[in-house]
Amino acid sequence: MAWASGKPKVARPTELWQLSLDGGRSLTWESSFSSESEVKRDRGFWNKLVDVVAGSPDYKFLVRPYSVISDSKGRLIVTDPGASGVHIFDFAQKRYKFIERREKVRDPMLAPQCVAVDGKDNIYVTDSESGKIFVFEPGGKYLRVIGSLKGGEGYFKRPTGIAIDAAAQRMYVTDTLRDEVFILDLQGNVINRFGETGQGEGEFNLPTELRLSGGDLLVVDSMNFRVQAFDRAGKFEFSIGKPGDTTGAIFRPKAVSVDSERNVYVVDAQWGVVQVFNRQGQLLYYFGAKGTHAGEFQLPSGLFIDHDDRVYVVDSFNRRVQVFQYAGVKNPTGGQ
Repeated sequence: MAWASGKPKVARPTELWQLSLDGGRSLTWESSFSSESEVKRDRGFWNKLVDVVAGSPDYKFLVRPYSVISDSKGRLIVTDPGASGVHIFDFAQKRYKFIERREKVRDPMLAPQCVAVDGKDNIYVTDSESGKIFVFEPGGKYLRVIGSLKGGEGYFKRPTGIAIDAAAQRMYVTDTLRDEVFILDLQGNVINRFGETGQGEGEFNLPTELRLSGGDLLVVDSMNFRVQAFDRAGKFEFSIGKPGDTTGAIFRPKAVSVDSERNVYVVDAQWGVVQVFNRQGQLLYYFGAKGTHAGEFQLPSGLFIDHDDRVYVVDSFNRRVQVFQYAGVKNPTGGQ
């Protein structure tokens, strides 16, 4: 049974949006952001005076954002293959940083895809074009690259999803063209790998995003139109989704995350929605539609839910990240 008890209420131009769900639960649109300028809205009198004389600053903005995550300080880190870089939005401190390495002779970062952070808030970025993983300090300073071979090529064929188990010092990376998931230590040494091409349990057809949640590793198995769940050693547990156009079907899954009630959220780029399932694979509700207003998406890609049940959706073609607040029954044993 779906939880939704009504359609989203959209009022324009104030952009109010709320979805009422069963049991007093709700999902409320909070905001969206797309530019450095939104971090530095209150710049003070003297800065504004300088703007009048010298012109407004040249702010960075999202070009073709793909993936999002927040770190322990609440900063939002967004990969942007369209800009060949990574944006760090720190709304609390009113700071912004853009990381790029495209012009570097050695190990340039070409197409940053997905992002994760370790226990020290170091930033790990997969580069689907170079076949490498780039590691940066929390402030954005380059630390090292993982998977760079002697000839300059990358070890991975197309690394996309990445997730980090900070306690175990383990990293999980999907290699989309190999139909495999790699388990590495944080120095980049391969510990294990699992998966092969196919449609059965534990088999993949172009896997992409990853998400760790409790003891589970969730893998977006994109061209098998599902999300598969494994334990942290790579043993299959369950799957969600199916091909087709019926209820519970997924057409073009791009990203996955989990709320405090352990419900699984899946971005469907083709339909422009986020579908929400329980762990038995039952569709609870979905939200979104194709469009440009609050709660509407055009080719959504990334998804992340923080410990406060804020839901961040990368609305790629609209060049923004939308922020929703889920209010549910808190489960102290669930969450991420």
